[in-house]
Amino acid sequence: MGTGATVSYKGFRFPAEVISHAVWLYFRFPLAFREVEELLLARGIIVSHETVRQWCDRFGPEYAAALRRRRPRAGDKWHLDEVFIKVNGVRQYLWRAVDQDGHVLDILVQSRRDAKAAKRFMAKLMKKQCRVPRVLVTDKCRSYGPAHRELMRSVEHRSHRGLNNRAENSHQPTRQRERAMKYFRSPRSAQKFLAAFSQISPHFRPRRHMMTASAYRAEMTTRFALWDHITGVTALPTAS
Repeated sequence: MGTGATVSYKGFRFPAEVISHAVWLYFRFPLAFREVEELLLARGIIVSHETVRQWCDRFGPEYAAALRRRRPRAGDKWHLDEVFIKVNGVRQYLWRAVDQDGHVLDILVQSRRDAKAAKRFMAKLMKKQCRVPRVLVTDKCRSYGPAHRELMRSVEHRSHRGLNNRAENSHQPTRQRERAMKYFRSPRSAQKFLAAFSQISPHFRPRRHMMTASAYRAEMTTRFALWDHITGVTALPTAS
């Protein structure tokens, strides 16, 4: 796992254990900042919901980036999809890419769903991954065609609604969170939250239906240990 976390808490009054726990609560469960404040109070930790907001805003993206760096190399089949979300009452589009294993590769909030928006998302995706996939899977949205021909002409493009369940399923946790939050305040805040959420939330959501109870517990123990590592928290000793 490396030599230790690089997250700096200099200037923050509370220790890493409290901050990372608050950030975990907010990104893992559909909670408001005031509800996280209440859960911390139940543990004897007195902190305002505005401070929780500042922690999530400051450390959420950093924790997410650390998790992303430790993920295995993405698969070679990329599924792209777009859904509308409400940002301060205005319709925006959330573009998302996942690989064949369901790992989120990238997301982008945009105001349009046209070919220019598709090209922008594909270019951002290619830049982050530093390569192109073997296969690109999309729904029947016509915006993907021109972007594919311009940016990924050598890549096989499969366009069929029934093939893209992997990307569509990846939107479900976002939909649940969107309902709990009521709305996003701005495209910028939506992009920042969803970029962190798309890395932190899946980290704590292994495919439980495919595991035995003991395998699930072992997997979650490993994932919490990694979380402790990247957030700079000393992991508790494993029970013998």
